[in-house]
Amino acid sequence: MDSTEPLRDRARAIFQAGLAAADPAAAVTRALAGHPPPRGQRLILAVGKAARRMAGAALDTLGSCETIVVTNDENAADLPGALVLAAGHPVPDARGAAAAARVLDRLARLQPGDEVLALISGGGSALLPAPVAGVSLADKVQVNRLLLASGADIIRMNLVRQNLSRIKGGGLVRAAHPARVVALILSDVVGDDLRAIASGPTVAPLGDAAAARAICRAHGIWDALPPAVRAHLDQDRALPPVPAADNRLIGSNALSVAAMAQAAPGAVVAAQPLTGDVEQAAARILAAGPGPGVWLWGGETTVTLRGQGRGGRNQELALRIAQGARWPGPWAFLSAGTDGRDGPTEAAGALVDAGTCARIAAAGLDLADHLARNDSNPALAAAGDLLVTGGTGTNVADLQVLVLGS
Repeated sequence: MDSTEPLRDRARAIFQAGLAAADPAAAVTRALAGHPPPRGQRLILAVGKAARRMAGAALDTLGSCETIVVTNDENAADLPGALVLAAGHPVPDARGAAAAARVLDRLARLQPGDEVLALISGGGSALLPAPVAGVSLADKVQVNRLLLASGADIIRMNLVRQNLSRIKGGGLVRAAHPARVVALILSDVVGDDLRAIASGPTVAPLGDAAAARAICRAHGIWDALPPAVRAHLDQDRALPPVPAADNRLIGSNALSVAAMAQAAPGAVVAAQPLTGDVEQAAARILAAGPGPGVWLWGGETTVTLRGQGRGGRNQELALRIAQGARWPGPWAFLSAGTDGRDGPTEAAGALVDAGTCARIAAAGLDLADHLARNDSNPALAAAGDLLVTGGTGTNVADLQVLVLGS
């Protein structure tokens, strides 16, 4: 047996432990134990990549009630007792806009004594687009594409999105008033800032138009924004207040990292989340060791696109580790998104080892060239190192596992 294979198996098992800890159904069931009925009607509104599983658990726990689920295509299976709507992700589409209009119309008809149980998970930013007046869906799509390619982190991206939306940044709570809003939130954001998760539909916004302008200029995309977007962000206006909501965090990246540590006794858990540009993140990981042992990270990196290749942040990070690794013994490194999707690819991420570079070269590919073009997916596919999980029905950002042998 290849001496690397047991290390690869161990990395997979540790990652699976982290994934299991992010199970959205179990988290919702725990959070709703003893939840009292409202005086009026209850509306369950589930939005995000984990929306269907969260809604299913809520219906099992609370019983039948009106339920709307908005999620991405991969997770949009039928759910008895619920209206399941599929929408575009990561780029918003007309289906998402239609779903948002339907949701806003329903929220507008709520009465005092009614309750909205909002089940929120990562991906909600793209799945429920409701542009402000004067800004079109096409404008928002262009903004989204620019932000995704800019290297901005999720908090900065969502601040900009909030300023262009009627739902984000507390808009859902405003639309539901005077009904009570209870939000169960599965965090895909490092640090668990509720204002940034799915662009914070049930909490106050991250910042105003001036802050959004500053972000767009700092990341070099201001001049490329659609004219209607620039015109809207150029208007400084007081942000309307957000009525109080009961917001509860029920799952996060940190909890999944802790579960991985339980599955790997003695593992070294990084003191700080893995964030920032993938090249800098790779340097942090390459400083681990020299081993033997297990090192664990969680977080979410960013990629500044310089080419037209195919890949994602986890795949590019893994490929950079393969390129730069100098550990003396066998090793395996896994980096993957807990939602099962890394960028616009079929992979959740990658699992590389000391033989990855040789396998890529044997396939006639130039690793450095693929990295320069942000084209990690074909190189990793040639090495047999893509990690494909399919849609997981959850989303708590990314997890990384390094296993060093002796």
